[in-house]
Amino acid sequence: HVRLVESGGRLVQAGGSLRLTCTASETSYSNYAMAWFRRAPGKEYEFVGAISWKNNIMGYGESVKGRFTVSRDNAKKTAYLQMNNLRPEDAAVYYCAASQIIVNVASPDDYDNWGPGTQVTVSS
Repeated sequence: HVRLVESGGRLVQAGGSLRLTCTASETSYSNYAMAWFRRAPGKEYEFVGAISWKNNIMGYGESVKGRFTVSRDNAKKTAYLQMNNLRPEDAAVYYCAASQIIVNVASPDDYDNWGPGTQVTVSS
């Protein structure tokens, strides 16, 4: 089990950028694939992006391709989500998640470790 904590969420204007950070507590963090999901009020979890423990990008959600970038630093036990050209529809609570075994990278059911989330608000 790995404990995750997100940070960096805040209010930002449309067109702006933001970087979210996910810090892990587990020393074996580097064995986990890391993903970002988001959830807007009244909606389901939406896959944002994921990266393998070897730093290979595992995929991005269609709505964020070309604007968002996932990265990680295993030495710092940290994953990042760089968000550029933010839109009002990107507003949501953003969660990082981790798993050692993934069948469907975009399915939240494949991840058994979650952070509490960080709120991103985008003003138009």
